[in-house]
Amino acid sequence: MKITWFFFLSLLFALGACRGPQSSNTKEVDVLIIGGGASGSMAGIQSARMGAETLIAEKGPWLGGMLTSAGVSAIDGNHKLPSGLWAEFRQKLYDYYGGPDSVSTGWVSHVLFEPSVGANILKSMADAEPKLELSFNTSLVSLEKNEEGWTVLVDGPRGSQTIQTKVIIDGTELGDVAAMAGIPYDVGMDSRYETGEEIAPEEGNDIVQDLTYVAVLKDYGEGRDKTIKKPENYDPSPFFCTCAHECDEDTAGNKLWDCDYMMEYGRLPKDKFMINWPIRGNDYYVNVVEMGPEERAEALANAKWFTRCYIYYLQTELGFTNLGIADDEFPTSDGFPLIAYHRESRRIKGKVRFTVNDLARPFSQETALYRTGIAVGDYPIDHHHSRYPDQSQVPYLHFYPVPSYTLPLGALIPKDTENFIVAEKSISVTNIVNGTTRLQPVCMLIGQAAGTLASLAVQQGVTPADVPVRQVQSHLIADGAYIMPYSDVNVEKKYWEDVQKIGATGILKGEGKNIGWSNVTLFYPDSVMTANALRDGLKDIAPGFNFNSHEEILTIEEGVNTAFSLSRYMNPNIQPEISNEDISMIWQEMGWGEMQPHVSITRAQMAVLLNRIVEPFSSVEVDLQGLYKKEKKNLSFNKSLALRRFI
Repeated sequence: MKITWFFFLSLLFALGACRGPQSSNTKEVDVLIIGGGASGSMAGIQSARMGAETLIAEKGPWLGGMLTSAGVSAIDGNHKLPSGLWAEFRQKLYDYYGGPDSVSTGWVSHVLFEPSVGANILKSMADAEPKLELSFNTSLVSLEKNEEGWTVLVDGPRGSQTIQTKVIIDGTELGDVAAMAGIPYDVGMDSRYETGEEIAPEEGNDIVQDLTYVAVLKDYGEGRDKTIKKPENYDPSPFFCTCAHECDEDTAGNKLWDCDYMMEYGRLPKDKFMINWPIRGNDYYVNVVEMGPEERAEALANAKWFTRCYIYYLQTELGFTNLGIADDEFPTSDGFPLIAYHRESRRIKGKVRFTVNDLARPFSQETALYRTGIAVGDYPIDHHHSRYPDQSQVPYLHFYPVPSYTLPLGALIPKDTENFIVAEKSISVTNIVNGTTRLQPVCMLIGQAAGTLASLAVQQGVTPADVPVRQVQSHLIADGAYIMPYSDVNVEKKYWEDVQKIGATGILKGEGKNIGWSNVTLFYPDSVMTANALRDGLKDIAPGFNFNSHEEILTIEEGVNTAFSLSRYMNPNIQPEISNEDISMIWQEMGWGEMQPHVSITRAQMAVLLNRIVEPFSSVEVDLQGLYKKEKKNLSFNKSLALRRFI
């Protein structure tokens, strides 16, 4: 009996000794972000700013992903949509280099920077948040769902660590966390019969976009020879016709640029050059998404070898011998970026799937996903498939024209998995749409939205799918993030918030246009407000509201009376707190001068009246499909029944 008790006590002691180190190496956080890329970095910063205890676990030593670690430090798109954390990051680049002109060094972008500078800026932004912890060189080992959220095992510099978190955000480059969590996803091209996209192929396939192992070269000065060692099995033929050197455009099948001008494409500050050239350059086809770690590493090593061959070609065939691999950019032994640039990854099956139809014609779909927008973009649909061996299987999607757009919140939320948010390129979009949502500013804004959603879910004790759409959007707007892609009403306009909110209700709609490389959706704030446009906008949110106007162009008096009448219709038990005197003061604050009742009212002015008097954005919730939750009324109101009249 004594032996038995001794054995039992010894066992308890041993178990306690085992548990001691585990408990000291266990951490609890509100939000865990796995992957500190463009999305993950911004998700962490936003989540922490909103009060959630947040941890970013990043596999490498830098934040930023494609922005920094992959070397794609030329920002594509959103130059006229300076939204949220993207705008903040851009301003810090301006401050560091000396203004907008100092980063407009190449012709592919208005914003180019050294990757190491971008990484330092992101690190400083993250370090400024006391509720944000960074864990670099940390890999995911396992994760398990539990009643309170997730139990996650990671392996980092301090060994294995168990993390208990309420919400996970997948910020990885290829959606590896979502896959480990068992979330269904798609890889490759979708069938047009599945998505309803006419430009999609008839049959789906597993073809993904080319990836690129980018390089950053530095000008070491005239007369310097920085030619690298000839790569093993070097073959120059894949690079013929990369610029106007060996062949003409008919032979190349592409527009060819002068070779010197080509090199200016990705010119960075301080005489550095981003090598990420799509025309017979260093794009490389391989589908690594479903590969295991060893197979993936070997495939990416081949992509790096291909870029090394391209560098050797530039130096020996085109004469750029003074351009060598930058020795002061990346913390790697060979001077190459830390990771490859992946243009495509898994795409989860989310609460909604954003198609090119939703993007190109947002106001004419059965759903109204634009009403749930959380991240804006304006880059064309740009697919890289030039290195795929069989071009007959690939539809031509190069710069397919679309307007600027807003991405729906439901694309970040898995269909059936709670307390999980997906960011970066693994959101619920079609293969075609990924050609524009993959761009750096959009991914940064996706991250900001993901961090907002996660923090609100933690605060309210609900799963992300149950956080009201309008709450997420309101927080984003408060932080200067666009939810509607109206480039003709920038954030500096005093009525910007009014236009954003009324635009998201659909009462006043913009017009999408593709103008060359410029994709816009215009609100036309200074145009007159027409009765037809207002009548069309009210039919969903207030279907029983009988709006009549004797004239097609509304006056300020009619606009005020209509707003008060609509407020009474939509909120019959709530007395509007705003008076005519208040409206007159608003007119003065906006710089519109004295109110003149019989002057035509502009669209911007009507947006202000609707937002301030009716408040439809906050009073009528929408679901993740963009459909109104409020039961529609069958009452009929005429503007003559206005609660107040402007005199």
